[in-house]
Amino acid sequence: MTTADLTSVLDGESVRIRIAGEIDLANATEVQDEINGMITNDASRVVLELAELEYLDSAGLRVLFTLAERLRVLQMKLDLLVPVGAPVRRVVEMSGLDPVARLLPEPAGD
Repeated sequence: MTTADLTSVLDGESVRIRIAGEIDLANATEVQDEINGMITNDASRVVLELAELEYLDSAGLRVLFTLAERLRVLQMKLDLLVPVGAPVRRVVEMSGLDPVARLLPEPAGD
C-alpha cells in the first residue's frame, strides 16, 4: 500500500507542508484532499517540502499541477522545496511546473 505522511505548519503568511513517502495513483486523491485541507485563507504562499518524498508518478504530478492552478486562482504563490539530490528532484525539474511554481533547492530567505 502506498503511503504519504503530510504535516503542516503556519509560518507567518506561509503554509509549509512537508510530504514524506510516496504519491502515486493509489493515494493521489487522498494526498490532494489533505493538502487542500491544510491551506488556510490567511496564507499568501504555500511551500511544499518534498525532500522526504521518495516517489512521485504522473498522478502525483497531477496533484501538484492541480494545486498550482488552485493557488493561482486564490492569488497565492507556490514554492516547491526539493533539495538537489532528493529522490524526486529530477521528476519535478522535467515536469514543466516552473511557470506555475518556484522550484527551490533550499528554503527561501523571503
